[in-house]
Amino acid sequence: MKRMVEYNAVDTNPLSMYVMQHLWNRIVKIVPLWIAPNLLTFSGFLLLLINYFVLCFYDWDYTASGSELIPNWVWWFAAFSTFSAYALDSIDGKHARRTQSSSPLGELFDHGLDSWATSLFTLSWFSVCVSPVDSPGFSEHKMFLLLSIILLNFMLSHWEKYNTGVLFLPWGYDLSQVMLVGGYLLTAIVGVEIWHKPLVFGYYAPSVTLALVIACSIFLSLPQTMYNIYTAYQKKTLKKDSLYEALLPLVSPTLLFSLLTIWVTLSPCDILIKQPRLFLFMVGVAFSSVACRVIICQMSNTRSESFHSLLFPLALVVFAAVTGLLGKLEESAFMAFTALLTLAHVHYGVCVGRQLSQHLNIYIFSMKKRAQE
Repeated sequence: MKRMVEYNAVDTNPLSMYVMQHLWNRIVKIVPLWIAPNLLTFSGFLLLLINYFVLCFYDWDYTASGSELIPNWVWWFAAFSTFSAYALDSIDGKHARRTQSSSPLGELFDHGLDSWATSLFTLSWFSVCVSPVDSPGFSEHKMFLLLSIILLNFMLSHWEKYNTGVLFLPWGYDLSQVMLVGGYLLTAIVGVEIWHKPLVFGYYAPSVTLALVIACSIFLSLPQTMYNIYTAYQKKTLKKDSLYEALLPLVSPTLLFSLLTIWVTLSPCDILIKQPRLFLFMVGVAFSSVACRVIICQMSNTRSESFHSLLFPLALVVFAAVTGLLGKLEESAFMAFTALLTLAHVHYGVCVGRQLSQHLNIYIFSMKKRAQE
């Protein structure tokens, strides 16, 4: 197994540095020393997953917003689970250093689950502000666009680390988490109708959200990433020698979202309209699968693969769907592909976790050391 590179992260976000870090430093002291850091990470992810499944039950096709179909307690639980996941994700590293149990397994576990959690945060929030009938807001295509931009921003941060060796924590993370928790609390107190009324100058919350995400991506995230890479180039600390190797991690995500966009645009049965929640869930799983490979490469300082293997079956399904070869079976083929993709991704995560735990002689969810063979 390749030698893992020491974790190096920089956080310059004022909200994190001057507000949230003080809160996390207090909370981490409450955690018993016998609890493994990975258990904190996984518990936060499970809370997000439970919250997502609760919203699936009440709002499977994103049509319940603005009605009485979603009980008020769901929004209270969404606020609790989102804040808890945010807190646990923020203190797991502190707890690892506190217990002297930091490891490459913890880094992979944290960022690997983050790559999936990013889509779960987004898909859960869509249940709040998706468009009710005859009201402006998030259509299915706007949801796909927003999710794609958010996921690509996540990839941008790890592509930056792949080239510089430093993870510059994005400013948008803490702000988005605080806004999500505040949004759920506001929904629980005032009602979901607040998101379907114009805010300022006749613009609605979903439109403002989409515009802000696009603007922050173009004028903040991308320039900041390019500046950090250029600075590393000037200091001669770049990890990759050639432009080709530097750009390799972006090939699979670009192909992934290109194929997905083609499917959404040319699908004979309008698969995104017909199965919005399942399709967007599949997008999140596919992205996480691609992102995890990049994270492992940046951790081990190895060359990124140029073409992720999942793109082959995806390309075949998309080709068969848009050319009409699948006919009425397109929806069934999509469901089968989503199920197999999810199982394959979970299997990959379990296998990599086991290999790392055996290599490092530690348990994933326990502070105990493995017995030497």
